[in-house]
Amino acid sequence: MGFVMDGLDAENYDRTYSDRVLIKRIGRYFGPRVKLTVLVSVLVIMGSLVDVILPLLLANGLDTLSSTNAFSSAVWLIGAIVVAGCLSWVFGFFRQWYTAKVVSDVVMRLQRDAFDAILDRDMSFYDEYSSGKIVSRVTSDTEDFSKVMTLSLSLVSQVLLFFLIAVLLFFRSVPLALIALSISPVIIAIALLFRKIAREITRRSQRSMARVNANVQEAITGITVAKNFRQEQHMYDEFKSINAQAYQVNLRTGFTYNGIFPILVTVANLGTTAIIYFGGLSALNHSISAGDWFLFVQSLRLFWFPLTSIASFWSQFQLGLSASERVFALLDAEPRVKQHAQESVPTVRGEIDFKHLFFSYTDQQTVLKDFTLHVPVGETIALVGHTGAGKSSIAKLVARFYEFQGGELLIDGRDIRSLDLRDYRRRLGVVPQTPFLFSGTVADNIRYAHPDATEEDILAAARQIGHGDWLDALPDGLATQVGESGHSLSMGQRQLVALTRVLIQNPSIIILDEATASVDPLTEAQIQEGLDMLLKDRTSILIAHRLSTIQHADRIIVLDRGQIVEEGNHRTLMQSGGHYAQLYNTYFRHQSPDYRPGEGFVPVNLPIEPSLAETAGRHKE
Repeated sequence: MGFVMDGLDAENYDRTYSDRVLIKRIGRYFGPRVKLTVLVSVLVIMGSLVDVILPLLLANGLDTLSSTNAFSSAVWLIGAIVVAGCLSWVFGFFRQWYTAKVVSDVVMRLQRDAFDAILDRDMSFYDEYSSGKIVSRVTSDTEDFSKVMTLSLSLVSQVLLFFLIAVLLFFRSVPLALIALSISPVIIAIALLFRKIAREITRRSQRSMARVNANVQEAITGITVAKNFRQEQHMYDEFKSINAQAYQVNLRTGFTYNGIFPILVTVANLGTTAIIYFGGLSALNHSISAGDWFLFVQSLRLFWFPLTSIASFWSQFQLGLSASERVFALLDAEPRVKQHAQESVPTVRGEIDFKHLFFSYTDQQTVLKDFTLHVPVGETIALVGHTGAGKSSIAKLVARFYEFQGGELLIDGRDIRSLDLRDYRRRLGVVPQTPFLFSGTVADNIRYAHPDATEEDILAAARQIGHGDWLDALPDGLATQVGESGHSLSMGQRQLVALTRVLIQNPSIIILDEATASVDPLTEAQIQEGLDMLLKDRTSILIAHRLSTIQHADRIIVLDRGQIVEEGNHRTLMQSGGHYAQLYNTYFRHQSPDYRPGEGFVPVNLPIEPSLAETAGRHKE
């Protein structure tokens, strides 16, 4: 059992809602479609009335068989049955048609809200939770929700039919009606007994499906790495294990759903047996007519089926409630980045101030402690240091991707927590080390930052990066399809597209995570030319991995464990022979044009710092 449930625990943001709260919240989604919902209800009522009329017609037909006008009565009876059957089909068809429209509209709105919630979540949310499991809530869970909502609307007709049949039975024979109703509490008790079990097993089922989705997505995303290291078998074995777990969970789910209905049918058949026996005795004693006895026998099928359907559906209804619970938990997840205000940001000059700032990803790991840094308008700073020194953390805080725990971060003298983030980020350009491109053309990806840009604007911006020579290498120029995640382009071409995308945005602050770290020398030269123009007169934060980037910075900030240990330009820092000189000798000197292997390092009288391999695991970037 432990294997089956391993890894199926709730996420930290999951919540438990009562059935009443869930049903009330689901009902709000039906509000905009109230007229169509009322129409469905009318069709349900009409269909239920017709379904009740059919056994009543048959019962009256039996009572008139002995009359002198038996033939004409039979003709009228057959005609009435045909008409009632046709009406039942018409009402049923339009009920299902409009039910599908109502449910589809509700699910569409729910998926829209769920996707909107995904866009609103902070970057830390995606660091902590698997994207595949998040996607599962928007797709699989809303699909489960839609199926159960369709059943729910159908169930309304079953409930109404149950009450109509009950009234009819009491009208014809109170003793027999009481016998029929005596079975009802037993059926309801069985259904309630299954309720809690069904709710928990459906939660596990949805979590197992989320694990499958997450594993498949990760496998497809990392297929290149798997093939490079010949790990296809390992990837397959991992999926096989997760899929086997999902199979076991779904097997238990199916047993729960399918196990209750036979039990309910058995109980209902006991009630049917009692009605046939006692009703037959009453007919023989002429306490009731043969037609009434036949009416009870025929009506029992219509009476028990709604009751057993309601009871057995209760366990299936938990599937819809569990699915909606997971979606609502995503909608209600508390943001970690909290704005104190939403002040408009019409312009940004680019002055950045960290004042005694404290930041940690977790309670046990402080990245920046009492951090203070002033970046004037238009200055380009390069952040250097070992892995875990806090370089990326500083950039992410400026982008307001994470929440800091103490101190202040000011943009143009204004608290970043008071700014309208939509306005602010329009004036912020970010170029990651590994750029992401959306499916479409090169022009589409450049236009992503400025949807109103014309083809002429895009071409002009592209030609400012490396004089536009990189466009000649593209098969169709700006119309070249980039493929999924941009994989049709080389890493260098993707980086050039990303730079052009930022350029056309015309931001006031640039955050650059070393755009030349993974490209060839020719592309590096093209990127560097574009950078010189892109960074001009803009405040820029460069996370530096290459000497060419560092040497172009106005000021180099040397970080160690979240603290500034040195700052200045390349020449002064080298002359001081401090921490930066140590880093330069270890990691940057071989990138210098005048470097000659075997010539040794620039002498510095410092103890050797821990290597990157030793420090990589100490701090989270």
